[in-house]
Amino acid sequence: MFPAFSTALSALTADTAAIDVTGNNLANLDTSGFKASQVNFYDVMAQSLGTAAGGSEIGGGVLPISTFTNYTQGSVVGTGVSTDAAIQGNGFFVLQNADNQTLYTRDGAFKMNSDGYLVDASGNYVQGWLADNGTVTASGPTSAIQVPTNSSMAASATTTMSMNVNLDATSSSSANTYSAPIEVYDSLGNAQTLTVTFTESTTTPNSWSYAVTIPSSALTSGSSSSSSASSTSSVATGTLTFNSDGQLTSPAAGSPIALKITGLADGAATMNVNWNLYNSSGTAQITQYSEASAENSTTQNGYAAGTLTGMTVGDGGTVSASYSNGQDVTVAQLALANISNPDTLTQVGNNDLAVSTSTAAPVLGASGTGSLGKIEGSSLESSTVDMATEFTNLLAYQSSYQAASKVISTANQLMQDTIGLIQT
Repeated sequence: MFPAFSTALSALTADTAAIDVTGNNLANLDTSGFKASQVNFYDVMAQSLGTAAGGSEIGGGVLPISTFTNYTQGSVVGTGVSTDAAIQGNGFFVLQNADNQTLYTRDGAFKMNSDGYLVDASGNYVQGWLADNGTVTASGPTSAIQVPTNSSMAASATTTMSMNVNLDATSSSSANTYSAPIEVYDSLGNAQTLTVTFTESTTTPNSWSYAVTIPSSALTSGSSSSSSASSTSSVATGTLTFNSDGQLTSPAAGSPIALKITGLADGAATMNVNWNLYNSSGTAQITQYSEASAENSTTQNGYAAGTLTGMTVGDGGTVSASYSNGQDVTVAQLALANISNPDTLTQVGNNDLAVSTSTAAPVLGASGTGSLGKIEGSSLESSTVDMATEFTNLLAYQSSYQAASKVISTANQLMQDTIGLIQT
């Protein structure tokens, strides 16, 4: 009779532990990067009885349960938070805690701390490869990723500019004129406005003159086109020629217009700007079609001085520092770890994992290399807990618990009846 008690008691113990695992899964239903644990039950062989008909085996109940983590892919959801990151595919983010212990996680809810380090919610340092002048080599030892919070970016003077403009080819009784402004930066980071005025030739078809000017107030001295408060000084003049298809033919591709601006009133250095009339593929950016003259876009490579405003983790795991002048500078590349037997990792809390004696050596690499998955910026991986599955498991464990309880109460009743037979 006593084996019945111990067998049923082992079931009660196992079901209680299984319910605890299920409860932990449900508690982490909304935990980013959480991987649901599954429960395994194993029977206990108590004894074998020999009989005339052969051997009989009597089980001894169930062993204490074992659990394993199912590392299936969770759905990736965009968050809009610049320092969040998710892994689509295989791999783990690499962390280092204050005791220099290496940890791993699928939870990419990162942030920049007060010292400019990229950390997880527990303050562990996210590991990666640091950039050298904006270029990252994803090999060798990794280190903590930091952008000093007091860092700043020096101004950079404009050296190239371009304008995407169409000039109206519609016939008119007078010459068409169109003015297009563009903002450039001097060596001190101050914005200077250049205006390009296009004037159609009244004598030569498909020909336009251009005049580049700057406000006279921006110069200590200059060739003023008028004496008014809004007077301008000439920077450059010339002629543009188009073919019958409205395509620019002169100046030819590879011949940018050189603009030189001297004597800036703010004391900045002389500006030497190349006005590129063609893009990198050799297509002209100024056309002459029969539609209203319009400036579609402008580009230039200068910028003002800036201070650090934040950090961004982009697709592919590139970490950039963002500055108040709108510039982003690559500072690092997130490292991913490939672990061939992740089920041997040990949970240490806060969504972090540590290697055990059974864990294969982690192999580090960048996003999308080898068998590693890809990092998606401004996103998080959802928990893999399925509520329907967990509630189904709860019902099964509850039924098992009730059945084991019934075994104990039945065995107790039989024992009481047996004792009653002895006493009568």
